[in-house]
Amino acid sequence: MATHASQSGSGVDLPDAVPLDVRCLTRLSWELGSRVVDDEESTRESEWTHADAPWRLSVFRVTNHTDVLRVRTPVGRERFYGAVQTDIREALPGLEESAHWRRCG
Repeated sequence: MATHASQSGSGVDLPDAVPLDVRCLTRLSWELGSRVVDDEESTRESEWTHADAPWRLSVFRVTNHTDVLRVRTPVGRERFYGAVQTDIREALPGLEESAHWRRCG
């Protein structure tokens, strides 16, 4: 079985296909994550697709200081991660510089 070190330092990792290095991530249950991003107070800040595989990443602002990442896997499963907004903003250039990810819209 392959292992890799935690990107975030919190013991929570994004899938290897997502090239973001976010310092402190919290994994949310599907039920909580979907409720949070569907709430009328949340705003989708950006959405990204993988050029070579059907991965999708959405960034939602859910409070003044907290963002939630929604990752859709190639088989359609959704995973949700919460983080401090500034940590996500600092990590987004890694996604922008990736040759495999494209911003939607």
